Order: sequence, then structure tokens, then C-alpha cells
Amino acid sequence: MTIKDTPEEWEVRATATPFVGNKTSVRTDDVVMPDGSVARRDYQVHPGSVAVLALDDQDRAVVLRQYRHPVRHKLWEIPAGLLDVPGENPLRAAQRELYEEAHVKAEDWRVLTDVYTTPGGCSEAVRIFLARELSEAEGERFEVEHEEADMELARVPVGELVRGVLAGDLHNNCLVVGVLSLIAARSGDGLDALRPAEAPWPARPFES
Repeated sequence: MTIKDTPEEWEVRATATPFVGNKTSVRTDDVVMPDGSVARRDYQVHPGSVAVLALDDQDRAVVLRQYRHPVRHKLWEIPAGLLDVPGENPLRAAQRELYEEAHVKAEDWRVLTDVYTTPGGCSEAVRIFLARELSEAEGERFEVEHEEADMELARVPVGELVRGVLAGDLHNNCLVVGVLSLIAARSGDGLDALRPAEAPWPARPFES
């Protein structure tokens, strides 16, 4: 048996959108189960996101600390952002987020991993990139607002982040998945064996 996720879509008898927000919405589907019964499923419809694990030449990751109201925490995270435009190229979106949140650019980009953050209740798909060969970006810094106005920026050794994840001190999904995927890639075929930055992403098809 091949251990691989596969696309599949069960019959939907009825659907409604009881809430539409600024970036996401909530959908209610009546889904036909394998035994023929119908079950109601509520979930958040999400445009998708990108995140960037950016490593400098001292093996430090660019991280930021930001308030997240739903969980009432300030979380250490890696740069990330929404795919605001349908069909948007995820690499370009990731480069934009790295510039806006950290004022950094990178020369070497790879796909680190693709994940569904909460597949039982949200359609969000995230592509996490690995970015290396960092340098300071040119031009004006992006003007921040709302939670980002209170954001802190740091460069933290990868080993320290791994310890924080395993100790239960760091909780952001993209940081946890990104850092542990980095360690797994290093202990496997190496970082140069990672998928190219423009690798297909069936969860969020895009134009090159």
C-alpha cells in the first residue's frame, strides 16, 4: 500500500454559507456518508497561506513575535501570509511576506513542506518554504498596522527552536512544522534534495 494522501470528494446534498468575513467564511455542507446517511459539516473556507523558514549563514531562523487574539497568546512565528489573490504564485507571495515582515530577501528558495493546518474544520492549505542566502532588502520598510505594529523580530538558532518546540514552549503551526521538517530533511537526503520552489501544489493550483 502506498502511504500517500489522495483527492476524493463525497456527495454534498446541500450547502450554505452562514457567515462571510473579511478573508474567510464559514460553510455548512450536508455530506453523504458511506452508509448513505447524511451528516452536517461546518468548516472555515480559507484562501490558503504561505510561510517562510528563512535561515542565515549562522544557522539562525528569522522569527517574529506577534499577538494572536483567538488563542490569547503572543506567539513566536516564522514569516507568513495569506494567498489573497486566487491562483497567486505562492513563491512570489512568500517573497513578499519575507520582505514585508522581516525586510529580508533570499537567493535560494525550496519547498520545505505542504500542510493542511486543521483539515477537520478548515480548508486552509499552507506551503512552507525554506529560504537561504539572506541579505537585507532594499527600499522602504513596509508600514505595519494592527497586531503587526507590536511585532518583535529576532534571529534564533535552529537548535534553540527545536528545543522550544519539544519542550512545549513554542506552538505556532508553521514554525513547529517548518523547524522539524528542516531537521528531518537534513538527516535524510539533504536540503538540496528538497522540491524546487515552483513545484506543483495541487491544493492551491497557481500560475508560474
